[in-house]
Amino acid sequence: MTALSNFFLGIAKSVTRLLAFIGRELVEVRRRPGVLVSLVFGPFLVMAVFGIGYSGYRKPLTTILVIPPQSGLPQDAATYQKVAGRFLQIVDIVPDQAEATRRLAEGDVEVVAVAPGDAQQRFQSGQQSVIEVQIDIADPVQAAYAGLMADTFANSVNQEIIKKGTAQAQQDAAAHGVPNATQIPPEVVAQPTKADVVNIAPTIPTVVGYFGPAVLALILQHMAVTLIALSVVRDRLSGAMELFRVSPVSAWEVVAGKILGFGVLCAAIAVVSLVLLVLGLSVPMLGSIGLLAAVVALLVAASLGLGLLISIVSDSERQAVQLSLLVLLASVFFSGFAVPISEFTDVVRIAAYAIPVTNGITLMQDVMLRGEIREPLQAAILAATAVVLLLACWLLLRRGMTRA
Repeated sequence: MTALSNFFLGIAKSVTRLLAFIGRELVEVRRRPGVLVSLVFGPFLVMAVFGIGYSGYRKPLTTILVIPPQSGLPQDAATYQKVAGRFLQIVDIVPDQAEATRRLAEGDVEVVAVAPGDAQQRFQSGQQSVIEVQIDIADPVQAAYAGLMADTFANSVNQEIIKKGTAQAQQDAAAHGVPNATQIPPEVVAQPTKADVVNIAPTIPTVVGYFGPAVLALILQHMAVTLIALSVVRDRLSGAMELFRVSPVSAWEVVAGKILGFGVLCAAIAVVSLVLLVLGLSVPMLGSIGLLAAVVALLVAASLGLGLLISIVSDSERQAVQLSLLVLLASVFFSGFAVPISEFTDVVRIAAYAIPVTNGITLMQDVMLRGEIREPLQAAILAATAVVLLLACWLLLRRGMTRA
């Protein structure tokens, strides 16, 4: 009976110490209400301004056409604007390539397209003509986009040439009595097929609706990493860890108390943020609340484990903040938030999955925008990351708290 009583007494004392840790962390945060307000409403306001100010569409590239006088081509911009479509804006037509290049270098326009002066002669001799496209763009993404639009423009020009050639050939054939010479329209000959895009996704969100879950996942990770890292470092620098060392508190109680304390805070902020996203910014919520709560819990647990690991290897608050910012920077670049993760090499992509938010972004977007998790393996990876990080932190902290 005595052993059983001691067992339950030990459990009761452990629970009491855990509750003390949780209350201590919550009280520390409550003393700074401005931090709570900024954590909850700051990201919401940023996303609201982003949604109001971002249209989601690229503006057309301002373009100058160089049409040599001997080419015999039309000289009015309206004719070429129909061919260019909405991605290129024809602002001027000039006969001199040097002038157009100068205006491109000065930043007046973004694209210069030079028409060949001997296109008809080359075509009659069975040779291709080259439309030279000049750009002056340092951004590789914008440069690739400009190249794509140039290819689209060249294809449109080819279609116009085919249509005109077909129409002339049909007229000649009809004049010589060829039956059904004009049965097929020139437009169909030049473009026999066209694409009709059908999006079968459960919902087609706005830009804010798509990036809302990703921003929330990134915020939850950064908040969890930073708060717990600074808390543990302050405990060590203030001498609290030395008190824990000589007290009945064990390493697992410290880890569990910190995780539960900051977990409750992160959960509360996640709930408020989700309500603001769904009701305030109209972000879709197709999945179940329970499934989303499980994803948030895994993300927060793994993030707190990462922050606890940072606090153990840091010897000052400054170093903890620096490492937390490095994690944030890596998360922005390698989690799929800014650049699709599929565009990285296999080695980098595998390493990126060790960052909790990499899996958290995909899982939260799946639950909220699709109503289900398409890759359960990512949930397993996130859970395994949380277990490994928390276990490693417990072992390292236990070794540090070992009494001499």
